[in-house]
Amino acid sequence: MSREQQAVARARKAFETGRSKSVEYRINQLKNLQRLFSEKQKEIAAAIKKDLNKTEVGAQFYETLGLEGEISLFIKNLKEWAAPRHVKKNLLTMSDTVYIHPEPLGVVLVIGAWNYPWAVTIRPLIGAIAAGNAAVVKPSEVCVHTSKVMEDLLPIYIDKELYPVVTGGVPETQELLRQKFDHIFYTGNSTVGKVIMEAAAKHLTPVTLELGGKSPCYIDKNCDISIACRRITWGKYSNCGQTCIAPDYILCEPSIQNRVIEEVKKCIKVFYTDNPKMCPDYGRIINQRHFKRVMAMLEDSNIAVGGENDESDCYIAPTVLRDVKPEAKVMQEEIFGPLLPILPVSGLDEAIKLINKGEKPLALYVFSPDNKVIERMRDETSSGGFLANDCLVHYSVSALPFGGVGNSGIGCYHGKFSFDRLSHLRGCLVKKLKMEGVNDMRYPPHTLKKLGWARFFILNTVDVGWVGRMALLAALVMVAAVVIQKYLL
Repeated sequence: MSREQQAVARARKAFETGRSKSVEYRINQLKNLQRLFSEKQKEIAAAIKKDLNKTEVGAQFYETLGLEGEISLFIKNLKEWAAPRHVKKNLLTMSDTVYIHPEPLGVVLVIGAWNYPWAVTIRPLIGAIAAGNAAVVKPSEVCVHTSKVMEDLLPIYIDKELYPVVTGGVPETQELLRQKFDHIFYTGNSTVGKVIMEAAAKHLTPVTLELGGKSPCYIDKNCDISIACRRITWGKYSNCGQTCIAPDYILCEPSIQNRVIEEVKKCIKVFYTDNPKMCPDYGRIINQRHFKRVMAMLEDSNIAVGGENDESDCYIAPTVLRDVKPEAKVMQEEIFGPLLPILPVSGLDEAIKLINKGEKPLALYVFSPDNKVIERMRDETSSGGFLANDCLVHYSVSALPFGGVGNSGIGCYHGKFSFDRLSHLRGCLVKKLKMEGVNDMRYPPHTLKKLGWARFFILNTVDVGWVGRMALLAALVMVAAVVIQKYLL
């Protein structure tokens, strides 16, 4: 039996003990995870520094701070979220107990990504733990140092049988995908997403795919271009552009292109100094393979800002490209690097048409003071998330579902959405073996009179308080008695 098979088998055996179903046990595991981030922050940050050149402050800001907030939210609300959820009933089921019972799916596979190795790996794990599942955690092998720290630390703080960490590369991931899971949660690109979905289909395993895409950014000529460019510059060049919801390209009218370039250039200098290579807050491309991939995108575009690079250091300067054509190499796939193409368009109509020609992106950004422009962009396009006059920040709002649509993903998570996504919301109805006469309308022989009464009872829903329910129930008993006596018996 392979190492991967053993990990899955142990996780399933641990799940079958039933200990993960206790809400108190789940909360305890979440508290332990919370303690990990307070006690091992330096070890976490040191590994991220080696992998992505993030500072310790940057690691907390972009990786663990959101996780701490997510854990606190779950600890505070888990008892409520895990409790039975009563629903509206029709008149026919007024005397029954009807509710939704959230229950664990079983064993979940969480496959993380390398660009934010803690944030996008542990956030789904939080949801899996909270929903009462076992979870096999597969961190990205591209972040070598972070993967090792995760493998070392997680078993110290949380149940190592229920939540094993499996490290390794493509062969190990392929072996995991041959196993049967009850849900697979993958964060990465659409090419691998298709492989994940194909493997899951063999077991009819549901999937959550958090992918990416070319997230457009339209700048209205009437907006405050200085503020817009400051926010776009931050969103684009954070983590050296290796963010799935980074603004991928700018759409604007030719009349403001030069102004946009100058404002972005100013912001780059303010954020990262005259020499971003020496700035501690500016990251690096994850490895030389991705460095070469990003650099190849520059071949047929005009560089307006930046362009400096150093392959030995995996460094690419914050770069702006001007007068980019839709057929340019940089427009053929998600950039996932610090290149910001600007595509001149005649206005909002052309911007919307261009966006709709491509695959549906994970995020869509519009900068405008005009609500009509914002609403048109929202209503006439489709994307995983939509932001007006800012970038990235919707990821931090746990009350919003985060996920893609079409090529940018399947399913959503964060906050209660994570809990529901990784739970089976089981519909339950408990009826007493009494008042059988009311049920006579459903039994053969079927008549038009029975159909009429069935329509009345089934198509009318009620939502009343306890006193109202008692009164209504008494009235229904009387009505049922009359119906049964006069029409059915």
